[in-house]
Amino acid sequence: MNDSPGWASPGSAPSDGQDTAVPRPAEPTDDKTGSASKWSTAQPPAGQWSPPSAPGSGPTPKAAQGWGGPPPSGGPGWGRPPAAKPGVIPLRPLSVGEILDGAVSTLRLHWRTVLSVSLAVSVVSQIGDILLRRYLLPEPVALDPNATPSELLSQATESAQSQLAADAPSLAILVICTLFTTAILTVVISRSVLGRPVTLADAWSEARPRLLKLLGFTLLLPLMSALVLLVGMLPGLLIGSTAGAALALLGAVAAFVVVIWLMVRFSLTSPALMLERQGVIASMRRSAKLVSGSWWRTFGILALTLLLSMVLSLLIAIPFAVISTAVDGDGLTDWPFLVITGIGAVIASTITYPISAGVTVLLYVDQRIRREALDLELARAADVPGYGTDQPGRDPSGS
Repeated sequence: MNDSPGWASPGSAPSDGQDTAVPRPAEPTDDKTGSASKWSTAQPPAGQWSPPSAPGSGPTPKAAQGWGGPPPSGGPGWGRPPAAKPGVIPLRPLSVGEILDGAVSTLRLHWRTVLSVSLAVSVVSQIGDILLRRYLLPEPVALDPNATPSELLSQATESAQSQLAADAPSLAILVICTLFTTAILTVVISRSVLGRPVTLADAWSEARPRLLKLLGFTLLLPLMSALVLLVGMLPGLLIGSTAGAALALLGAVAAFVVVIWLMVRFSLTSPALMLERQGVIASMRRSAKLVSGSWWRTFGILALTLLLSMVLSLLIAIPFAVISTAVDGDGLTDWPFLVITGIGAVIASTITYPISAGVTVLLYVDQRIRREALDLELARAADVPGYGTDQPGRDPSGS
């Protein structure tokens, strides 16, 4: 046992390298004879100190017995300190609830900027959709129940082509509106993570240079999905018989699974493109890298967000649908029906657009925190105490 010079515990030999001439504690003496008493050769083992338990933490864990063990957590002064939270999320890996809460908190804190964008986009989108349904929507192609399977397949294909041609202008308007919503809300949410205010003019000024590249990705993703579906159904369509119809259906199901996989894999492309200022292909690769190893978690969060948005939209749309049916139940293309249902759709989109965009951006931030310790960079950017570049032992240059 190595003790400091001049001190040794009772019954121990001199420390390594300690001179025997160094005074040692006096041995106990016998009270009657005054002579030194004999120490027993059987001594108890040397005692071990244990760290004091924190108030309210209960018995000291076995792993913490002795000074070498890790300190128990749970009491004041013990364990990991809470993460900094300069904005809508704590700067650490996020749970699903914290991602959803951060999206809602952004909507609540920056409601003027967020709702002005989503409301304007929703109004423009719904006006275009109403006009198209009122004047350009063709009559649906009726399927003949007595037709053969190959004829039914041909009729279904013709009906799908006709519906796609009719919905193409509406889809184009929706794509453009979603483009502006995604670009501006990404900037707003990224600022809210740092706890900084942002105006609509600031968000637009920062998002505007990235719009063309974001438009390229917005158009590329559905084209890629349509190509995958076409490739999956093409063998069955070429055969053109009952077996071909079954093969086309099987190919469509398999292609749909591939499309879902691609959608999730590239779901973080938009925030990567906006915040990292890279090109379309580089941002898609970035998204694929961030999602890699976390595909199912990303899919679950996006699916949950979609489900919540659909439920919220349904709860808002049902009363307007009932009112529109009561006012005008003659047809789905009459003005009263379209206007009333359009108002409900505008309200639903105004609320769900920011939540969906917020979840996507915060999911991107969460993945970078988990993989790249982005929380440290965010804390420094938010001027959180203790994260500055002038900390001891840190090179100001970042190397």
